[in-house]
Parts: sequence; structure tokens; C-alpha cells
Amino acid sequence: MFRPMRRFKQAVPEAECKKILTEEKRGTFSVIGDDGYPYSLPINFYYDEKDNRIYFHGAKVGHKVDAIMNCDKVCFTAWNQGFKKEGCWEWNVTSVIVFGRAKLIDDKVMAEEKIRKLALKYYPSNEEAEEELVRGIDRVQLFAIDIEHMTGKLVNEK
Repeated sequence: MFRPMRRFKQAVPEAECKKILTEEKRGTFSVIGDDGYPYSLPINFYYDEKDNRIYFHGAKVGHKVDAIMNCDKVCFTAWNQGFKKEGCWEWNVTSVIVFGRAKLIDDKVMAEEKIRKLALKYYPSNEEAEEELVRGIDRVQLFAIDIEHMTGKLVNEK
């Protein structure tokens, strides 16, 4: 169903993909938007390896929600900070591409649990995360991407 990676020699193991999804803080979420145009936006996210899902939050209404309701097939991309080999100018970056199905999570208990984990990934302290959670939980929609296919690739920018 999914195409094999063309540059297979640059493929990285699944463990490296999961490491990037766990450690990195930003990615790009893409849906099929209005009139079939792609719609991609940067997001903060939380990867739950046990659930094999990527969680993120957003508004309860808008382009993203409408697009997911029309077609739940999505793509998500994240990448690491990369590195330079000594004496070289070019960056080596590992990217992860995820294909899956997105959905809105309506279970309030689950939403609060996952949004808390998401907040703890970004806020400098538990107290600040909890303050934000109390202030905004009722205005936030939790989304989940059920991962169907994932590939990782080491890219040399030269």
C-alpha cells in the first residue's frame, strides 16, 4: 500500500525513528485541505510508543478539524537537529515521515492525560504545565494520529 523508500541505503532503523519522535519537539502535520489542496502546519506533539500514536492539540473548530472530518488520511514529518562531520560544511539530518489516520479524541479523561504529557514535554516545570492545563483544557481539542507506516532517512545536504 505504501511505496518503498527510493533511497533505501539512507534508511534508518525504526528505533531511530522512534527516538526522533520521542525527543524532538516540532513537526509538520499535513492533511488534504479545501478543494483538494494540501494543508500543512507546524505543530508541537507528543509521541506515545505504547499507543503507536502521535498526539497534538489545537482548536475545536477550523481548517484542520474540517480537513480531518473530510479525510482522515494524514502525513506527519519530524526531523532532528542534525550534525556536521568534522571538516565538512554540510548538515546531516535524519527525518521521519509518518502516514496514518487522524482523529479527534473526545474522551475527556484520556484527553486530559495526553494533553498533560504533551505539556510536560514543553513547559519548564510541572507547576507551569498544570497552570496552563487548568486555564485552557476546556478550549483545547486533542488529536491523535494512528501510525500506519513510518520511515526514516538520513539526509546529507551536500
